[in-house]
Amino acid sequence: MLSSYWYDRANLDRYCERGGDQSFWGEPLNATSNGAFVLAGLVALYLIWRRPAGSHKAMPALLALIVISIGIGSFLFHTYAQRWAIYADTVPIGIFMVTYLGYALRQFIGLNWIFVLAGMGGFFVALRYAKTIQCRPGLLGIAEHGLCMNGTMQYSPALVALVLIGLILAAMRHPAWKYLLAASALFALSMTARTIDLETCDMLRIAGYRPGTHFLWHTFNGVMLLVLLIAAMRHGSRRST
Repeated sequence: MLSSYWYDRANLDRYCERGGDQSFWGEPLNATSNGAFVLAGLVALYLIWRRPAGSHKAMPALLALIVISIGIGSFLFHTYAQRWAIYADTVPIGIFMVTYLGYALRQFIGLNWIFVLAGMGGFFVALRYAKTIQCRPGLLGIAEHGLCMNGTMQYSPALVALVLIGLILAAMRHPAWKYLLAASALFALSMTARTIDLETCDMLRIAGYRPGTHFLWHTFNGVMLLVLLIAAMRHGSRRST
């Protein structure tokens, strides 16, 4: 029998929009904006389905399904707001980040599997470390419970990886470089929106309602993930020589 610990909402009131409301629809914008992930995954699956027979489809389709699971998991977290839902929210995100990195290293750059696995392992360690970084009050210390950038620091290795791989592909003149650098810009915007959610909470009032900016994290990321999926669909079979 599951402990009541997993159903405790304590310390899970993390976003401006909820504002202490413990109801299922305490974060209507944060919850419904997860439709951006589902829509991105469905659009990608449709585009993959329309591609000619024999073209590179399997891995992009799997990545699209993971994106859909991100939307579902995040929806559960922003509605139930319970401890078990944290894993529904974060696990699909982590799986996508590590999987797409390995895909990019293998299919775009053309690295040997040994280097691909080493890169994925190093990236995973970087994600774990970034999550533990503490900041003092200040620009990077926009913080909830001492977490840098309201916890957004944990995603900084993903932004660094996107930029670095995009630049490497640009140097290689690989056609996917534009997609990855465009995705980097979108991800930087989404990270900013997530970071300032609590800091701007009282500034953004609409008839007493405080929407916050976290829903923009979902919206920008939905577009960003679609860009990455299109890059995989169109250019994933073009390995470096």
